[in-house]
Amino acid sequence: MRILLLASAFNSLTQRVHAELRDRGHRVAVELALPGGSLPDAVRRHAPQLVVAPMLKSVIPEEVWAAYPCLVVHPGPVGDRGPSSLDWAIHEGIEEWGVTVLQADGEMDAGDVWACVPCRLSQVSKSALYRGEVADAALDAVLLAVERFAGGTHVPQRQGAARAADARLRPRPYLDQSVRRIDWAEDTTDTVLRKLRAADSQPGVLDTLLGREWYLHGGHPESALRGRPGELLATRAGAVCRATGDGAVWLPELRPRRLAGQPPTYKLPAVLALGDLLPPLPEAPEATWSDIRYRESGDVGFLSFAFPGGAMSTAQCRRLLDAYREACERPTSVLVLGAERDFFSNGIHLNVIEAADDPAAESWANINAVDDLVEAVLTTTDRLVVAAVAGNAAAGGVMLALAADEVWCRSGAVLNPHYRLMGLYGSEYWTYTLPRRVGPAVAERLMREALPVSAAGALGLGLVDRVVDAGPEAFAGEVGRLAAHLSARPATATRIAAKKTELERRESETPPAAFRERELARMRRTFDDPDAPYHALRRAFVRKERPAATPSHVCAFQTDPGPSATGFTGTAPLGIPSRAIG
Repeated sequence: MRILLLASAFNSLTQRVHAELRDRGHRVAVELALPGGSLPDAVRRHAPQLVVAPMLKSVIPEEVWAAYPCLVVHPGPVGDRGPSSLDWAIHEGIEEWGVTVLQADGEMDAGDVWACVPCRLSQVSKSALYRGEVADAALDAVLLAVERFAGGTHVPQRQGAARAADARLRPRPYLDQSVRRIDWAEDTTDTVLRKLRAADSQPGVLDTLLGREWYLHGGHPESALRGRPGELLATRAGAVCRATGDGAVWLPELRPRRLAGQPPTYKLPAVLALGDLLPPLPEAPEATWSDIRYRESGDVGFLSFAFPGGAMSTAQCRRLLDAYREACERPTSVLVLGAERDFFSNGIHLNVIEAADDPAAESWANINAVDDLVEAVLTTTDRLVVAAVAGNAAAGGVMLALAADEVWCRSGAVLNPHYRLMGLYGSEYWTYTLPRRVGPAVAERLMREALPVSAAGALGLGLVDRVVDAGPEAFAGEVGRLAAHLSARPATATRIAAKKTELERRESETPPAAFRERELARMRRTFDDPDAPYHALRRAFVRKERPAATPSHVCAFQTDPGPSATGFTGTAPLGIPSRAIG
């Protein structure tokens, strides 16, 4: 079927729907609802059989929904309406929620229902829920709605009874800053965290700190530190700790309020954003929260990291490399690397680079820091390394995963193994690892097409070795079970012994360092050229500037060629079948 996705942005959910529909043989195109554009003309040009809106902030014009069947994804159960559905649910502490696919008509969120899938709201940020539990439910609802539409016999249900049965399900206004505001003296830590989670990653919670207005992004509880409500207590890993009425919270990122006539502002690690405004504060030892953690269970080590937005700055890469080296000193046979949920990694930290006095120099430092981390993983020969991809990964983050011996990917993750949309050639040893996994032809296609890949699609390509069919909260536990099984297998010792021999063989042919050197030479030329597209693309990305038109690589109808076109042999990089584990 020819399916057109209407969206305000090609965001994570739109990418997932795009990839999953292509996996199922549909021809899929995207059209962005942009200011000044004509959606009716664009839809007529595509001539779709079905229009799906995974994330659309504007109203579909009557000229479109009257002529084409249009299905809209609403991140709330049947009967819920309004632009801040998920925000309100988190703000009010609701645990059972849902996602509805309804038919567009003259009233926002009031159309007939094609599918509704329930989901639980874990106590994590809105953005993590949106990419996790909500995205899982949305995908299931979209696939069910598309199947029902294609069948031709399903009659969608009218809304009405659900709102009468549950007072929470009603039209609600935009959740503005007057409701989000934190009262540091009166609000409990739980209340503060709920407000922060309901506003992450957009719009943030507007607050005053050190005499200036900031949007607060993200929040984590602190169990030990205490102080006067509103007082800054300590720093750790770029975050600041702030006292509440009954405890304290960690604030990882801040964004200055935009001033009239000034360019858009963007999120930065809190310590970096505050700069010289920040008074001398102690660097707190690890207590309740840390963005990097290590633990062991039997013969398996788990090095977890969770960086906001999946971006990895120079400092974050260096701290993670230090932690990785420490983990490799432990007597384990398997080391699992990755977040317990949400993003794996999206590569270099474009916001920190943009804020630097010399963005070119910081770009160079950041890419080398990521490369150093990837090199450490690639050259680990005394244990098996597993990349546990709990959530989305892109660019250098995908290549960090590919440096491991095995890549285990949650079924809901989306991978973007390319760089060109940011005007970059790429590094992180991709010219060494990617062709070894998928073959040179597929590696070239992935880089050229620059399209998102679903977890199932990545498995078919050989990009990952295992898809873990688990929800966001269950992924870490399932990975732990699989890792314990891997460490106990007799063949694991043989595989570890073979790693050193294989690395020595490759060093004698074309050393991995040569791939890095060639990649970095091209990256250096780009960074040092002020007219290179990378610099303008980075600025536009960081400031969330809308494109002038729908990007050409997604506006044409696409379908997935399937694994038969890849030449994939079904083996891991060392030639040892790894999907049979467990």
